[in-house]
Amino acid sequence: MTMRIPLCLPSVGAKEEEAILTALHSGWVAPAGPQLDEFESCLAAVTGRSHAVAVSSGTAALHLALLVQGIGRGDRVAVSTLTFAATVNSLHYVGADPVFIDCDEAGLMDVAALESAFADSLASARPIRAVMPVDLYGRPADYLRIGQIAATHGAVVISDAAESLGASLGGLPAGSFGSVAALSFNGNKIITTSSGGAVLCSDPETAARVRYLSTQARQPVVHYEHTEVGYNYRLSNLLAALGLAQLERLDEIVAIKRSHHRTYDEALTGVDGMRVLEVAEGNCWMSVLIVGPESGTDAWSLSESLLRRGVETRPVFKPMHLQPVHEGCDRRYITGRAEELFRTGLALPSSTDLRPEDRSQVVAEIAALIDEEVGV
Repeated sequence: MTMRIPLCLPSVGAKEEEAILTALHSGWVAPAGPQLDEFESCLAAVTGRSHAVAVSSGTAALHLALLVQGIGRGDRVAVSTLTFAATVNSLHYVGADPVFIDCDEAGLMDVAALESAFADSLASARPIRAVMPVDLYGRPADYLRIGQIAATHGAVVISDAAESLGASLGGLPAGSFGSVAALSFNGNKIITTSSGGAVLCSDPETAARVRYLSTQARQPVVHYEHTEVGYNYRLSNLLAALGLAQLERLDEIVAIKRSHHRTYDEALTGVDGMRVLEVAEGNCWMSVLIVGPESGTDAWSLSESLLRRGVETRPVFKPMHLQPVHEGCDRRYITGRAEELFRTGLALPSSTDLRPEDRSQVVAEIAALIDEEVGV
C-alpha cells in the first residue's frame, strides 16, 4: 500500500543539493577534502568538543570509540539493553562482554541497576571496565550520576549519542559527555549524510588515533606500511558536504521535532491509558506513544490498524537482552522496564517535513481507532 504518512524521512532540499554539487565540482570526491574538514570542525563546535572525526556510520563510530578506549577481548561493559542493535554489536566486534542494564521509565539507563552491577563487580575477577549509556530517541542519559559511578570504579564512559545531536543536559550539549561519544547520520537521524557518523573527543591524541584507525592504520610514509589492523571507515567529502548543509539547519530541525512532540503530547496524554514519553531537554528525534491497557487496545494492534490507514509507526526497540544473538550475556540487572516499553511503546510519525495537517491526521486516526475499540 502507499504510505500516506511515513515514520521518519530525511528533509533535504535545494541547500543540500547545492552543497553536494559544489563539492562534486571541486573534484574532492574521496574521504578527504575541505567540506569534510569543515564538517568535523562544526560538529566539534556544536557538541562542545575539541575534536570530531567523521566516519562511514554510527556503528563504525561506536567500534572506533571502544578501540581507542582500550576495550577489547574479555572486557565487561555495562550497556543499555533498550537500544538499537549497533550499540551491542560494536561490543562483540572488539570481543567485549555486554552486561545489560535495564532502563528507567523514560527508557534511559537505570542508574540504580548500574550501581548494583558495579557493586557486584567489586568481588569479581573481571570488573566492569566501561559504561555505554544510550541517548534513547534523542534524550541524553543521566551522565552526571553515571559519570560519578564510573569514575568511582575506574571505568570509562562511552556515550552512544547516535540519536541525540541537538539535545542538551543541564545546559551542556549532547555528545559532550563521556570520554568519547558516537554520533549517527543515518538517513532517519536528526541530520543525515545519507550514511555516516562521527567520533567526538576532547584530546588530540585520541582524535589522531581514531583518524589513524579509520584510514586503514596506514603509517606516515610514502609507501603503504601497516603495523596493525585498521579500517576503511572515513566519511567521504561529498557526504560531508551534505552534512554541512544539514548541520546549518540543526536548530530549525530540532524546533520542528519538538513541535511534533508537543502536538502529540497535548492531544494524546490524558486519553485513557495513553501518554507520550517524556523528553526533557531531548531533541525529540522520535515521539513515542505509550499505550496502556486502559486504552482498550495495545501498541501492536494499534500499529497494525494505523498501517491499514496509511500511517506508519514502529514498536520501541526490542531490548537487546531478549535478542537470540546475545543469549548467554549477563542479564542480572534486568528489571522488566525495557520489556514493558517494548510491549507498550509506539514511535509515531516524526519526519522533519511532517505537516501540521499530517500530525492532526495521526491524532485523529488514533482517536478513531480507540473509539472503535471501546465501542464509542
